[in-house]
Amino acid sequence: MSDTATSTYLGHAARTPVIACHECDLLQRESAVPPEGVLRCCRCRATLYRRHANSLDRTLAYALAACVLWVISNAFPIVGLAVNGDLVETTMFGAVRVLYQDGMWPLSALIFITTMLMPACQALGLVWLLLPLRLGRTPYRADAVFRTLRVAQEWGMTEVLILGLLVALVKLSHIASVVTGPALWSFGALMLMLAAAASVFDARDLWMRLEGVPDAGPAFDSGTAFPAATAAACGMCVCHDCGLLTRVASAQASDERDYANVHASVRLPMHPAHCPRCGAHLHLRKPDSLARTWACLIAAIILYVPANVLPVMDTSSLFGAQKDTIMSGVVYLWTSGSWPLAVLVFIASVAVPMLKILAIGFLATSANFHSTWQPDQRARIYRIVELVGRWSMLDIYVIAVLTALVQFNALATVRAGPAAIAFGAVVVLTMFAAMSFDPRLIWDKRQPE
Repeated sequence: MSDTATSTYLGHAARTPVIACHECDLLQRESAVPPEGVLRCCRCRATLYRRHANSLDRTLAYALAACVLWVISNAFPIVGLAVNGDLVETTMFGAVRVLYQDGMWPLSALIFITTMLMPACQALGLVWLLLPLRLGRTPYRADAVFRTLRVAQEWGMTEVLILGLLVALVKLSHIASVVTGPALWSFGALMLMLAAAASVFDARDLWMRLEGVPDAGPAFDSGTAFPAATAAACGMCVCHDCGLLTRVASAQASDERDYANVHASVRLPMHPAHCPRCGAHLHLRKPDSLARTWACLIAAIILYVPANVLPVMDTSSLFGAQKDTIMSGVVYLWTSGSWPLAVLVFIASVAVPMLKILAIGFLATSANFHSTWQPDQRARIYRIVELVGRWSMLDIYVIAVLTALVQFNALATVRAGPAAIAFGAVVVLTMFAAMSFDPRLIWDKRQPE
């Protein structure tokens, strides 16, 4: 069982390192974390740091296994259909190729990136960083690889793919005999290995091994109060990639009264420097956060209508042609007796996108009006939106598998409909909207407290 340690604000220890919360920017003194323990922000309860025993060796083992499983998953068929003695099989790359040949290249590129490229970058990135350390060497360009790894972890969606494959198997079982391929099982194992690697990877331990010093940010005397409550008000920025707290000479905002509306001020630099450790951009607040959030959100709202009204899949057979929308696919699963999958598809493909749009709109509106209403609850809403954002891709993966397998010419053919591209765009745009929103805006009006 994990112990939970909460960081102490204005503690009374000796001169201790100071950390800043990446969600509310509160300055806090760092506390010791027991093995398998968690350090949480004392204001917004965001997770600041997780400590794992033997983290880097365990992560390397999982990453090496993931590399082997990735090769198997993409070299062998995922699933096949047996019709009149003929067996039609497809790999993940085969599904991507069929969509590209049908003119659905945006959908093809999205599936390739999220199911093949990003999982490969995640596994190879961990091996690139950790294998040289295990051999007593320094990895080449560790900063760039670390930033790439962060992006790969956000956009790799192997777990959503597995769920999409299960839904596709149910639909295919009503068409012909389904033959599961070795890649189906290796994809499941790949999902487990990547999830295990991400859960035990300790970035702080990595940088301590690379730099040879503890991961300590600026320190203050324990007997003195901080100059201000937040990092930005003290002229410091926290790196959102590696977590390093850095003093920024050009960001002098020590007066909290002048800083109360920091997110609305154009006088403060938005990109004052780069992180001296990983090279990522440092910013007091995300540049044009609300403007970019609203732009992505409005585009998602516009595309949400055709995504649910237009056909997402076109089926041609000896009995005629049929155009299915997302809701008709849910009805089909329900009437065929697979009501658990019907509920799952409805939640992932209909309810989640709508709730994401409403939640992000609520967060952006409250930040626009500088609301002080329940910031802790709004912070929880933000975390939930980031957590469930990727699961809306489920229907896209179902369409990809069906399109690749059901190609029996005169007997039956399945093609992706125009709504598939619109729906994929809605998923990507809502994820971009959540990434563009700066959760620290929720807390800016609470600085005097």
